[in-house]
Amino acid sequence: MTTDNLEIRFQEAVEIAATISQSSLPQDVQLRLYAYYKQATSGSLTTLYNPNFDLRNAFKTNAWMQISHLSIDEAKELYIESILKIHNDLLNDSK
Repeated sequence: MTTDNLEIRFQEAVEIAATISQSSLPQDVQLRLYAYYKQATSGSLTTLYNPNFDLRNAFKTNAWMQISHLSIDEAKELYIESILKIHNDLLNDSK
């Protein structure tokens, strides 16, 4: 699989994700998607210092740290798979 193909599929998944209501997803799923997206777009987390610390950001940072061993391409693949599964599940639930 080429990098271009992965990037196209990733961007398509991002577009699908934008149509999914966050309130329809459990918080653990939201955090996992956030972590995959951040790893896929920024790479591994390099610093934990945040002068504007709050609990929500702590959970998001923790989710990202848990998958920081993944490569950017691996994170993109997992993001794509997760979004497509959620999207298909939502479509099947609406039938």
